[in-house]
Amino acid sequence: MNDTSTALVLFSGGQDSTACLAYALDNFAHVETLGFDYGQTHRIELDCRDRLRQEIAKINDWGTRLGDDHTLPLPALADIGGTALIASDSDSDDMKEMKNNLPATFVPGRNLLFLTYAAALAYRRGLNVLVGGMCETDYSGYPDCRRDTLDALEASLNLGMETQITIDTPLMHIDKAETWEMASQLGGEALVELTLEHSHTCYRGERELRHDWGYGCNDCPACDLRAAGYKKWKAA
Repeated sequence: MNDTSTALVLFSGGQDSTACLAYALDNFAHVETLGFDYGQTHRIELDCRDRLRQEIAKINDWGTRLGDDHTLPLPALADIGGTALIASDSDSDDMKEMKNNLPATFVPGRNLLFLTYAAALAYRRGLNVLVGGMCETDYSGYPDCRRDTLDALEASLNLGMETQITIDTPLMHIDKAETWEMASQLGGEALVELTLEHSHTCYRGERELRHDWGYGCNDCPACDLRAAGYKKWKAA
């Protein structure tokens, strides 16, 4: 553990960001969390964050390391629109449709904006590592999830703010099954059950239907990835 480091986790309330929060709590002395409200169709994920933080603090000695939570509104993304993940533009029939070789759920600039705002907050809070759940192994085809994109952004942020902020992506080279295994290794059955019951992944915001892998519509791309990963992990 790097006791001299502090981290800010981009914490949406989903499976990946829950795993990232556990990773950060296991590796850094002080950890804060940041969520974004950008008019997403699955805004219910923001409602999951408080319970996840409360319960994850009870695992291991993580409660002593978990600091403040922050939420920032980014309404401009909804104003720009044009994506299936923005409430005003969502169409359940088009959730999986590809546009210009990218998924209809791709929100242009989302992760770039998230990390820029996170870096500004981290600068003010004295936090030196940004932890995000971006992944290029088992993902939805978003170009702003690739490590080369994040390396370029990291360099730009440090040049622009004269700082040494690091973008840490612990899920970058693992698939969803390995993400479940990571949760199990970090926090045991308690973290797995917490992820199953209280994290939210479904793009449609469905939390009435409970499956063995958690809540969701079982039809959108996010549910497909989560379900397949859980099945693969359980089989292993």
